[in-house]
Amino acid sequence: MIPPVRLFVFGLGYSALAFVRSTQRQLAWIGGTVRDPDKAARLRSEGIDTIVFDGETASVGVAGALAKASHCLVSIAPGEGGDPVLAHHADDIMTAENLRWIGYLSTVGVYGDYGGAWVSERLTPHPRPGRSTRRLQAEAAWSALADNRGVPLAILRIAGIYGPGRNALKSLADGKARRIVKPGQVFNRIHVDDIAQAIAAALNKKADGIFNLADDAPAPPQDIVSFAAELMGVPPPPAVSFEEADLSPMARSFYGDNKRVSNRRLRKDLGVALRYPTYREGLTALWRDGNWRGD
Repeated sequence: MIPPVRLFVFGLGYSALAFVRSTQRQLAWIGGTVRDPDKAARLRSEGIDTIVFDGETASVGVAGALAKASHCLVSIAPGEGGDPVLAHHADDIMTAENLRWIGYLSTVGVYGDYGGAWVSERLTPHPRPGRSTRRLQAEAAWSALADNRGVPLAILRIAGIYGPGRNALKSLADGKARRIVKPGQVFNRIHVDDIAQAIAAALNKKADGIFNLADDAPAPPQDIVSFAAELMGVPPPPAVSFEEADLSPMARSFYGDNKRVSNRRLRKDLGVALRYPTYREGLTALWRDGNWRGD
């Protein structure tokens, strides 16, 4: 971390908090938003200047916090009405005179379906209507704001996130893991600790542009469940064909996109060496260290 960094985070959720907690001692100041007042109180006790922002109305205190910030990280998904941060606090960002960099956490879902082919940041996204389309629209809106404000914007497109409390080991232990087989289907993933170090690299370099945050090993989802079961010494759940699986519309939609996501720019331009280049290293570390439950 290059001091002094005064960071404000819209959306102190799973990934953003992992980054903040890994770098907090190096930050001159850290502020951010959450939806829940109880969570805000807990984070304030950790030294994070936390403001409640429900996404429905502007929050008192955000403008003043942004005025302190040198860097801003956005980790709030757009809704059907658009990006809530831009809807309520775009003017505050535009007038934040100390702001030097913006990071926006997006998703590899914006690429859409490429039939299992490799995709990179150079390809034109063609997302399915719905969440991924809204994400792409939000990326464009943030790009326009950054251009107008005259600051670099790093758009970090994140693959399937796993880590403590969110992984196949916990799903197996909770009886929720399923081995759904759709021939040819692959997904990329990324450990939350690697997301944290990627954000840190982008911030330190004041990176500008689009970067894929994904592991080295796109793999069929059933393989991850089988590997987790092997680590735990338990039998994997029976394989179920995608056609026969009882999935919610949201869960089924994830299988509509099939692609292999390249992380070459993450490694080459941001200099990130993944701690967990595949799900095997990531799950093994979670199991070995005993923090897979996230307690």
